[in-house]
Amino acid sequence: MGPISPLRKKLIIYFIGFTAALAGLLFGLDIGVISGALPFIKNTFKLSIEAEGTVVSALLWGAVIGTLLSGVLSSKFGRRKTILISAVIFVIGSILCATSRSEILLIGARLFLGLAVGVASFTAPLYLSEISPQKVRGSLISMYQLMITIGIVLAFLSNTWLASYATFGGVTGGHWRTMLGVIAVPATVMFLGVLLLPESPRWLFLNGFKERAVAVFKRMHLNDAEIAAEVKEIEENLKIKQNGFEMFKTNSNFRRAIGLGIGLQIIQQLTGINVVMYFAPTIFRIAGFATTDQQMWGTVIIGITNVLATFIAIAFVDRLGRKPIMYAGFITMGAAMVTVGTLFNMRIEKHPEFGYFAIFALMIFIIGFAMSAGPIIWIICSEIYPLSGRDLGVTFSTATNWIANAIVGQTFLLLLAGFGNGNTFLLYGGLNIVFIIFFLMLVPETKGVSLEKIEANLLSGLPLREIGQPPRARRAVELPVRSARAH
Repeated sequence: MGPISPLRKKLIIYFIGFTAALAGLLFGLDIGVISGALPFIKNTFKLSIEAEGTVVSALLWGAVIGTLLSGVLSSKFGRRKTILISAVIFVIGSILCATSRSEILLIGARLFLGLAVGVASFTAPLYLSEISPQKVRGSLISMYQLMITIGIVLAFLSNTWLASYATFGGVTGGHWRTMLGVIAVPATVMFLGVLLLPESPRWLFLNGFKERAVAVFKRMHLNDAEIAAEVKEIEENLKIKQNGFEMFKTNSNFRRAIGLGIGLQIIQQLTGINVVMYFAPTIFRIAGFATTDQQMWGTVIIGITNVLATFIAIAFVDRLGRKPIMYAGFITMGAAMVTVGTLFNMRIEKHPEFGYFAIFALMIFIIGFAMSAGPIIWIICSEIYPLSGRDLGVTFSTATNWIANAIVGQTFLLLLAGFGNGNTFLLYGGLNIVFIIFFLMLVPETKGVSLEKIEANLLSGLPLREIGQPPRARRAVELPVRSARAH
């Protein structure tokens, strides 16, 4: 067989990445669907403000549990089989949500469905980071975030179409069940697609299956030199025989990385993105858009903006680097949220034109998030942990994401009621500016650096913000200092 063309090799790599990233599509569908279904669920079950928050956050608390289980599942069964498990839970959970006959049953079903979201959000980026060639690693992990945004906009479109039939036949809100149940269809597609994928070669090496790992590299049509380089780096990396819990107890450098991952995931949620995604119709109502059609189509526009802006990250994350894009994103998000909060405090009911400006600012916020914190924080969190402790590290950071996510979902309506519409958005705007300092002081630039080099830098004790530097550059700086001391 002759050499494969670069185009075909790239298509094979991106097919693997796209199929694994379908987990992100299901994640996005579950995020997006509740914003449109919630008003109808509220009418069906006569929910209080607290109960509305619980319906939203039940899936997120389930995701916390799913994430904590994912480390054990992906370590024991492999990344591929764990993604398959999540697909099965997606199918069953979606059907249970659609057929729930009481508020309690719906909350329980969403808690169960959250297990799938947690497992998928843990395992898919981990799988992508371990199977991706170094040059396109950022782009492939960004594809996961892109699929989340596509899932959100598809859910918004589905919600908008079904909402137009909300009173069809005299049944108010009956179609929220279809909104929740339709997710079983793409979950089945993902299950079938993942059956075609190879296992993560790094997981195979970690578990002693070297020949199978090399076969995966060959299946991806890497040449002999590329395979030899990958094998050498992974084998050097595996000389440290520790598991995640042992590393956590004995290695302070590993604990530093976990602390960074936890901080990054808290930051992603406190930007305010899921305030917008879960409660978009409520925000449009505050802005003066009173009808259901206006609110639902507004959410569609938000979803489309989210998808398109994610391509900015995919295009530039492996060119410009992670941190420059993040700085631009924080400034954009902070300014947009402050603008929304200021306009909401200017009595929109007396100045309807302010509502249009507020929604425009909200779109700018979405662009800022989708091009930066959305994909890039997942990328960094998949890169900073040592291979032998990566399962535990990603477990910590992803569980933190869902805990913070659940708290945001549970408290937003209460914040609006107690703190005020405008002040709530001003709070989120101010936080985005504060996060710039965190990135300046603690976050590394990982563009173009292999996972193995990042690990070596971390375990050597370099400051966190420097672990993305090639080791040679560090030694070149230190040698003159040592020479001076010698004299």
